[in-house]
Amino acid sequence: MPVDVKTLIHEGAELTDRALEALIPSSDTVPNSIHGAMRHSTFAGGKRLRPVLAMQAAATIAGKVPAGIENLGAALEMLHTYSLIHDDLPALDNDDLRRGKPTCHVAFGEAIAILAGDALQTRAFEVLAGLQCPPPAAVKIIGLIANAVGTVDGMIGGQVLDIESEHQKPTPELVEAIHRAKTGALIRVSVVAGGIYAGATDEDVARLDTFGRKAGLAFQIVDDVLDMTVDSEQLGKTAGKDLATEKATWPAVFGIEQSERDAASLIDEAFAAIATYGTRADGLKSVAQYLVERKN
Repeated sequence: MPVDVKTLIHEGAELTDRALEALIPSSDTVPNSIHGAMRHSTFAGGKRLRPVLAMQAAATIAGKVPAGIENLGAALEMLHTYSLIHDDLPALDNDDLRRGKPTCHVAFGEAIAILAGDALQTRAFEVLAGLQCPPPAAVKIIGLIANAVGTVDGMIGGQVLDIESEHQKPTPELVEAIHRAKTGALIRVSVVAGGIYAGATDEDVARLDTFGRKAGLAFQIVDDVLDMTVDSEQLGKTAGKDLATEKATWPAVFGIEQSERDAASLIDEAFAAIATYGTRADGLKSVAQYLVERKN
């Protein structure tokens, strides 16, 4: 029976949202401003793809979505949201629109936005420390996620490369390095952490890691293409920013048609990495397919 990917993503997002609602202090909690800012950006309408990937990777290993994994998903979403808040700041991308709503610094001021990003990152690791899985698995998950957010082949390192590459002629090597780190690392670790939560062996982790690397790069290539081909209203953020700031993007190096072919090819390679799991991986594969076929 084919997987209904929209229902699968919707149910995973709802599970994640319920966890986030419980885990992030209410805007009535003092200091009200920062909790309001954290919630403004967290509940601005994200698709929750990283939590859903974690859930479906866990289902690939365990045969079903394990209890309590929504807290892992919520922590991943907090880290993703923190990166978006900081990414949008005047000192970085200077963007005033995110998911169709005013960015955090536009709504709450720059100081609170910086601190809201910091607070989401801190809260994420607090949540990870209390995961309902064996302590060795929790420790491994925390280490891998911290590494994926960090400076060496991680999200922050990718952000630095991205900033420093503006207005330079992009090379294939530079674009791939930025994409694998800035966006790909958190997608890859979402898949791997979900597997570990469900009891993955070292062999399982290696397969999921390959899948996550390929799918993460494909996701960012598609993101680059959408920035060049879709308007701001449909995209939910300012379209055309990459071109305006001369960002190092996949289409800037390879063109739009080749970029679309590369994304499709990467998804095929990702699927091959998890072929051994048969139908148990159908959910994970369907989400990855959605990543490259989405229109926003």
